[in-house]
Amino acid sequence: MSAVIPPLSSPAAGSRAPSASPAAAANAAAASFAALTDRLGYLDAADIEQVRRAYRFADEAHLGQLRHSGEPYITHPIAVAVQCTEWKLDAQALMAALLHDAIEDCGVTKAELIERFGAPVAELVDGLTKLDKLQFNTREESQAESFRKMLLAMARDVRVILIKLADRTHNMRTLSDMPRSKWARISAETLEIYAPIAHRLGLNQIYRELQDLSFRHLRPWRYGVLAKAVERARNRRRDLIQKVQREVEAAFAAAGMKVRIAGREKTLYSIYRKMDEKHLSFAQVTDMYGFRVIVPQVVECYTALGVLHQLYKPVPGRFKDHIAIAKLNGYQSLHTTLVGPAGVNVEFQMRTEAMHVVAESGVAAHWLYKADDPHSANADRLGAKWLQSLLDIQNETRDAAEFWDHVKVDLFPDAVYVFTPKSQIMALPRGATVVDFAYAIHSNIGDRTVAAKINGEQVPLRTELRNGDVVEVITAPVSTPNPAWLGFVRTGRARSKIRHHLKTLAQTESQELGEKLLTQALRAEGMEKLPDDEPAYQPIWDKLLRFTGSKSRAELLTDIGLGKRIASIVAKRLMTLLSESGEKPDALLMTRERYMAHETVSQGAVTLDGSENASVKYASCCRPVPGEAIVGYLGRGEGLVVHADGCAVARKLQNKDSERFITVEWADEPVRPFETGVVITVANGKGVLARVAAALASAEADIVHVDMNDESNQDAADLRFVIAVRDRIHLDQVLRNLRRTPSVLRAARALPTG
Repeated sequence: MSAVIPPLSSPAAGSRAPSASPAAAANAAAASFAALTDRLGYLDAADIEQVRRAYRFADEAHLGQLRHSGEPYITHPIAVAVQCTEWKLDAQALMAALLHDAIEDCGVTKAELIERFGAPVAELVDGLTKLDKLQFNTREESQAESFRKMLLAMARDVRVILIKLADRTHNMRTLSDMPRSKWARISAETLEIYAPIAHRLGLNQIYRELQDLSFRHLRPWRYGVLAKAVERARNRRRDLIQKVQREVEAAFAAAGMKVRIAGREKTLYSIYRKMDEKHLSFAQVTDMYGFRVIVPQVVECYTALGVLHQLYKPVPGRFKDHIAIAKLNGYQSLHTTLVGPAGVNVEFQMRTEAMHVVAESGVAAHWLYKADDPHSANADRLGAKWLQSLLDIQNETRDAAEFWDHVKVDLFPDAVYVFTPKSQIMALPRGATVVDFAYAIHSNIGDRTVAAKINGEQVPLRTELRNGDVVEVITAPVSTPNPAWLGFVRTGRARSKIRHHLKTLAQTESQELGEKLLTQALRAEGMEKLPDDEPAYQPIWDKLLRFTGSKSRAELLTDIGLGKRIASIVAKRLMTLLSESGEKPDALLMTRERYMAHETVSQGAVTLDGSENASVKYASCCRPVPGEAIVGYLGRGEGLVVHADGCAVARKLQNKDSERFITVEWADEPVRPFETGVVITVANGKGVLARVAAALASAEADIVHVDMNDESNQDAADLRFVIAVRDRIHLDQVLRNLRRTPSVLRAARALPTG
C-alpha cells in the first residue's frame, strides 16, 4: 500500500453544479425519499418518524445545492441512508447518514444537532466531519488528522465507518459525473484506504464493488478491454457452467441434501490484479467462475465437500478450511478448487446461512443478527479486536501521521494463524514476528520478552511466524523493549507500544539530566538547589515557564536535558525571579562554583557510569572510554553527547557553540564495557583474521563490528574493529596483545580526523 496519507473529502462535496429545473429537483427528491421509506419496514413507527424528521432537516439545509449530475444534493444523503438500510442499521445511524454533510457543507453546528436529534446522532455526524476549520502546517497533516478522527470515532462506534463506506460507495457509483481530472486521486484513495478497511471489517460486497469502481475510473482503458474479454469468455462457457450446476444439483439431490447453490464470478479488478502480479495472460486465469453451496448446519459443509470431491477431482493444495480457523475479519467457509468438465477449474465455497451473512456483510452483520436475534453475541466479536487496537495505538501515539502509519500496516488482508502453548489460536498479519505475537497477547508480555521458542526450539525474536507454529514467549521482570525491535515488528500495535515505551523512557531520563544541569547552573548563580514544586514557589515557576515557553516544569527540565534550552540562561532568569521574591544568592557558593570548575575535581559535574540510556550518547567519532578526559555537548534535541577531550569534532563544535559544552566526568566504577575503535595493519596471509580475533578474545575484548577493505592483492591490509573494553587501561592491554601477534604490523586506536 502506498504511504500517501489520504484526504477524506467526499468526492461530491465542495464544488456544486449549476442549477437544474425546480420541478425536476422536486421530483428527484420525492422519488428518492420514497425509495428510502420502502426499506424502513424493520423499524417501528416512532423510529421511522425520527428518520423522516432528519430527512426534512437535511433537505432544508441542502436547499439550492446540486450535485455535478444536476440532481438536488439531498439525493446523495438519501442514497447513503438506503445503503445503510441494506445492513439494517438503526434509526440513529440512518439519521446520521441523512445529516452526514450538514456540519461540513451547510454551516450547521454540532450543538444544533444535539438539541434537535440528541447526542448519539450528533456524535456520529461529528465523527464523519473533516477538520477543515482547524489550522495545520501542511495539507498532509490536515489529512492525517482527519483520518485519525474518523478511525477513532469508528473504534468507539463502528456505525461511523459503515456510514462512511456507504457515502464513499455512492460517490464512487456517481464518479463519472465528476470532472475527469479528479478520477485518479479519488479512485486511488478508495483503493488504498476504503477498500482495505471494508475488507478488514468483512464487508465483502462493498469491498468488491469499491475495488471494481476504482479500477474502472483509475484504468478506464484496461477495464474496458478486460470487461469485453470476460463477456466473451462468459458467452463461450455459459453451457459449461450450466452443465456444472446441473451435475452438482443432481449429486446433492442423490445424497438427500438440501442446499442452495449460487454462482460467483471473479471481479474484474481481482482478475486484473492476478494477471498483473503473476504475469499471466487472460487465457491463463483459470478460476474465474465459482459456486457457493449454502447449507443449514456446519457439519453439512464438510458433508458437501465429500459429495463434491466424489463428483470432480480436487486440485491438490487448493483446499482451505476457514471454518475451523476463521479469517481475521470473521469470514468462515470451506474452499476447494475442482477440475470440472473440459478441464476447467471451478472453485466451490461451502458455508451456512449465518456464515454467508457474515461473509457478505462482516461487522455490519451485527445489526442483521440483531434483527433476527437480539441476544446473539456472534457479530459483536467481528472486527472488535482490530477496533480496540485502534484505541490502544491512539493511547500511545499523539502524532496523526505516526498513527496513520501504524494503522496502515494492519489493513493487509493476509494473515498467519499460530497457537499459544495452551492451543489458543492467534491470527497475525503475514510477516509477523515473535515480538508481534508477544504484544498481541498483552503489552506487558511484549515489554518483558527476552526469548522465545517455536515448536519447542529456541529461535531469535525476529523470526517470522508460519501457519501452525506453536509459539512460547519467555519473559523477565527486568527486561524492557529494545529499540532494534522497531526494525522488524509488523503490527501497528507492537510498533506503537515499543515507541511509546522508548519515548517515556527517554523523557524520564532527559528530565533527570535536565534537573542535574539546571541545579548545577543555579549553583554557579549562588543558589544551593532548585526551588521545590510547592504552592509557595508556584508563582516563580509560572513566570519562568512563561519566559521559556514551556507548558510544565517537567517539560522545561526535559528540554534542558535534550539540549533544547541552555541551563545557564534558564538559571540566570530563575535567579532573577528568586531575588525579586527576596531570596539572596550565596556569594561563597557562587565563587567556588564559578572559579573552581577548572580544578581536577569539578563541583557539580555530571557523572557517567554507562547506565544512562536515551539521554546520553557516546560520540561515534571518537568513542570515549573510562579513564580518559571527556567533555559533554548538549546537542539541540539530541540530549547529552559525550566526546573525548581531544576529539577533532568536539574542538570544531567548541569553536562554534561553546555555551553548549558542560562538565562531565567518569564514575569510579562504570557498570558496563564501552565501545571503541581500533585499526590493525596486518601482513596479508592465510589465517591472519583468525589470529587477530584470537588475540582480542585472549585480552577479554568483545568484537562488536569488523570492517575490511578489499586489499587482497596487496602485501598489507587495514582491519578496522569496534571492540568493547572496560576502560583506558584495558584498551592499552588489548593493543599490547595485538602488537605481539604474528602478522600484525601496527595496532592503534581509531581517532577522528580534523
